[in-house]
Amino acid sequence: MKMFSKETYLERRKKLKEKIGSGVLLFLGNEESSSNFKDNWYPFRQDSTFLYFFGLDIPGLAAVIDIDQDVEILFGDDLTTEQTVWHGNHPLLSELGDAVGIKTIKAKNEISALVAKSADGTIHYLPPYRPENSQKLSDLFSWSLQKIHSGASIDLIKAVVGLRSIKTEEEIAEITEAVNISVRMHKRVMKEAKPGMKEYQLLGLVTGEALASGGHLSFPPIITIDGQTLHNHKYGNTLTEGKMLLGDFGAESAMRYAGDITRTSPVGLEFSPMQREVYQIVLSAYKAGVSALKPGVRFKDVHLSACKKLAEGLKDLGLMKGNLDDAVHEGAHALFFQCGLGHMMGLDVHDMEDLGEEYVGYTDELKKSDQFGLKSLRLGKELEKGFVVTIEPGVYFIPQLIDQWQAAKLHSDFINYDRLADFRDFGGIRVEDAYLITESGSKILGDPLEIELSAVEGIRKG
Repeated sequence: MKMFSKETYLERRKKLKEKIGSGVLLFLGNEESSSNFKDNWYPFRQDSTFLYFFGLDIPGLAAVIDIDQDVEILFGDDLTTEQTVWHGNHPLLSELGDAVGIKTIKAKNEISALVAKSADGTIHYLPPYRPENSQKLSDLFSWSLQKIHSGASIDLIKAVVGLRSIKTEEEIAEITEAVNISVRMHKRVMKEAKPGMKEYQLLGLVTGEALASGGHLSFPPIITIDGQTLHNHKYGNTLTEGKMLLGDFGAESAMRYAGDITRTSPVGLEFSPMQREVYQIVLSAYKAGVSALKPGVRFKDVHLSACKKLAEGLKDLGLMKGNLDDAVHEGAHALFFQCGLGHMMGLDVHDMEDLGEEYVGYTDELKKSDQFGLKSLRLGKELEKGFVVTIEPGVYFIPQLIDQWQAAKLHSDFINYDRLADFRDFGGIRVEDAYLITESGSKILGDPLEIELSAVEGIRKG
């Protein structure tokens, strides 16, 4: 199990205690989760906030920080002799606690007494996203599940978001490692994909590359010739000449930091003329977004600048018309770009999404929009030095959505529906990379992966 130094975890918890000031902080790690019977488990994934503050990537743990008493406690159970028969020897919890600077170790069943003892004070916990942790909290507090979810500590959420959002040099190194593994995964697909192959064969390639590099997948890969479906996890299509292959996938490093890259390449050796035109529109929007990245700029404005660039290209192609500032303001471009430009990335590929986008990506002053397209923007607030964000514009032609909008004559002042008929079966194109916000701008993370049209085709041609 790879971890940072003891001092890293001590410093993180110190900063957290300073932000909260008083009370008891309760953290539940994750358990093993069964797939089809009790002892046949899904691959274990520790809770990211537990990893951030306690560094221990093993199941069955919990931790408490009592700020007023200045006590930190790790709860868990050492393996029994019978368990070691099946699972081998593991370090003692006292040894693991020492590795992250926690001296007090208690059995799992002792946490109930501590919570009961602290019931008169303030106990802060984060919103649970796994049902077993919801049930644990319900049992500990003797509350309904509904009350458990509404009772999560906003103060703790905001404190955790404040700390985890700013990446340190050692975190950036881990994210860079994850990105570099992701680059290798993408290059394999871009080199080895051929007409006649199945999408699931490429899924096997990228999964193997991630595991062989000592990491994991950071999310279920998207590998599809149906790029118009934004989160497509079906892998049964056959790659055919003339189609495009959209690959959106990434690796986790051994320490669970995420990578996330998207590339779109031709199934054959070259893009068609129409595909080249749309690809260049997407690439121009990508460059517009990247050029706008710097501290103090709202990511919502970065998103809108990329949307304007998309709209300009679509107008040149004859698909949009009219005043483009008005078109973007009213959301007409969302017929072609239905999602957000990017998201935070760190220990989660959508970093801290379990804590709530309203806290991670927005502020009390800046609320999420309810406009179609813009409401899917996960990050809107001002960028800060140390943020890691993705830039991932796309253009998608979704027949069902086109039909719905056209029947309602929606945004007909801005959309040329007659011209759209030529693109009905086009599919979708997306590109994506991760950027670190620096003192005065941004820099791409990891080894460069070909993105220009000629360079992508160059990989396909070998």
